[in-house]
Amino acid sequence: MAEKTMSEAEHIAEVRAKVLEAALPLVVFDGWSDHTLAEAVRDSGAEPGISRLAFPRGGVDLALAFHARGDAEMSERLAQEDLSHLRYSERVARAIEMRLEQVAQHKEAVRRGAALFALPVYAADGGRAVWQTADTIWKGLGDSSDDYNWYTKRLTLSAVYSSVVLYWLGDESEDGQATRDFIQRRIENVMQFEKFKSSVRSSPVGRILEAGPGRILDHLRPPGAVREDLPGWWPKRS
Repeated sequence: MAEKTMSEAEHIAEVRAKVLEAALPLVVFDGWSDHTLAEAVRDSGAEPGISRLAFPRGGVDLALAFHARGDAEMSERLAQEDLSHLRYSERVARAIEMRLEQVAQHKEAVRRGAALFALPVYAADGGRAVWQTADTIWKGLGDSSDDYNWYTKRLTLSAVYSSVVLYWLGDESEDGQATRDFIQRRIENVMQFEKFKSSVRSSPVGRILEAGPGRILDHLRPPGAVREDLPGWWPKRS
């Protein structure tokens, strides 16, 4: 039987993983820099040409690959761990804890990444990376939102996760208990806001807003979602 050959995308992904693994011990010295990338390519024995395809923007793409790997590993754990006995807010908290656990061995690498994405030139990249983490968490928890809540959930969780990471980087408590307590407080704050938002929407003022400006939000859909209430649209039969 002939050996299955890898596609170019698979080859690039393999090289990306190999170079990233070689880079992690180096990041603590030179950060997510082009120099770190060059050293990692050399140490890993990766092909320089393929490495340039894997990291076209140099060190920042290396940092983004590290972040994406943490999301992927967390997603796998979320799929395997039974969280059905937890309240929904507790599931979100547990997912955030899992995400931090995936990078606990590389805390300095996370710190260097936070510093990199704090730079104005890379701020948009950092924002997208955090949004992707929030999206991965919500998908892993089975979120089925198909309206503006899809956006508000991810926006809120992005803010929570960002603040948690900054707190975690400075946490020196035993077993990270202070960070877990902080996560609970932040999520409780969000839940209180959600209750307030719900009470406003059910109030006379809220009903007026829902009938007017609020109706605009009803037309928001997640990226890639298809409107099923348009003329000529027939839902697929199962």
